[in-house]
Amino acid sequence: MAFREFESAQLSRRNILRAGAWLGAGAAIGSLPLGRIALAADANTVWTHVAKLESDYVVPRKVANMVAALGWGQKAPEFLSQGTLAIGQTAPAGPDSLYRIYSMTKPITGMAVMQLIEAGKLGLDQPLYEILPAFKDMKVQKTYDGSATDVEPAKQAITIRHLLTHTAGFGYAIMQKGPIRQAYIDAGLAAGQVSKLPIPGLDGGTQAPSLKAFADRLAALPLVLQPGTKWSYSVAIDLLGRVIEVASGQPFDQYLQQQIFDPCGMTSTFFRVPAKDVPRLTTNYFVVNGTPLPADPGRQSIFAEAPPFPMGGSGLVSSARDYDRFLRMLLGYGLIDGKRVMSEPAVRLGASNLLPEGIVTKGTFVDGAGFGAAGRVGLGARAGTYGWGGAAGTIAFVDFAHNLRATMMTQYMPSEVYPIHSAFPAAVAKDLAAMAVR
Repeated sequence: MAFREFESAQLSRRNILRAGAWLGAGAAIGSLPLGRIALAADANTVWTHVAKLESDYVVPRKVANMVAALGWGQKAPEFLSQGTLAIGQTAPAGPDSLYRIYSMTKPITGMAVMQLIEAGKLGLDQPLYEILPAFKDMKVQKTYDGSATDVEPAKQAITIRHLLTHTAGFGYAIMQKGPIRQAYIDAGLAAGQVSKLPIPGLDGGTQAPSLKAFADRLAALPLVLQPGTKWSYSVAIDLLGRVIEVASGQPFDQYLQQQIFDPCGMTSTFFRVPAKDVPRLTTNYFVVNGTPLPADPGRQSIFAEAPPFPMGGSGLVSSARDYDRFLRMLLGYGLIDGKRVMSEPAVRLGASNLLPEGIVTKGTFVDGAGFGAAGRVGLGARAGTYGWGGAAGTIAFVDFAHNLRATMMTQYMPSEVYPIHSAFPAAVAKDLAAMAVR
């Protein structure tokens, strides 16, 4: 069943995938003294505020489970786990339990693009049409979310930078209204999965059968905004999957496996969960009137079946241990366990503010922040942070300034029904503050 929002207040278009406000709550991280934090990192510390956050949600069964991974530099992470794979079950959730990470897929796709830029196979400001010619003469809606036929020519070419930073002008079925939204659904461009269950309001039509078909169909529709003019959450990162295929000469999923997952030692990150690993898959819930209802049971999950195409914007399942290895690679500036996955300049560039000149984020999911390779970038007092969250409550970030990596896994939708995207970094910041004064 395709990923789109309920036609109700329970799951509004701004609720689904509203992943990003979390860094605002973590502002205190950026103001902590680095030297004292580093000393605290060598001590036998306890993440008491993070543990309390988990208890506050798991004990009253607001969620089935929560698993956090917190690590310093290249040291092994500390895991804090509470709850079971599903409410009412006895199997405990832990570091190797599997979660639908949805938009936390995006930074992985973004860093794959940075690898190809590093290799000279893509350019940050290269026109998209040089890779995918169908996008050369794009049309743009004259009125945002208005008529899909009252259009005008794009005033500039879409670039790889635009795609990475959600400034290309594409729409999202979960964000748009009016005719263009329906056009996305009719063309199979909903770009996401939730459940095999017949849940009212979630039937987004038949997905495009391949990344090539996805790209070709997207090119035939008008943009919702002029390229390079505004930050607007979109299917751009899914389109980057096709860009990666063409630039690398490999299927997108194979590229990620060979160039990111294998060298990072990520053995539990999948577009399709293998049968042998399904028992580790948690259940995802919709929270309706305060009650979590099973939407995608682990053993009957849609993620145990092959997706129509590998979705670089929302398609991965992963574990707290595995995603921590991705963050650890980033925190090592491309190096993990002696293996060079990316160059240091590529990581630094991908985790920096790549927004085109003149773009303001006020009033968006990333209000007050910058945006890098498909992830939010902290500015000012929050500088040095990079990461993103997912539609089912997951969140992860690296704090280069303080040599810290942090991941929180849980499963509920819509993500905004609970403030975990902001509460987790806030809890981390409180624990860091406590360490700094010890």
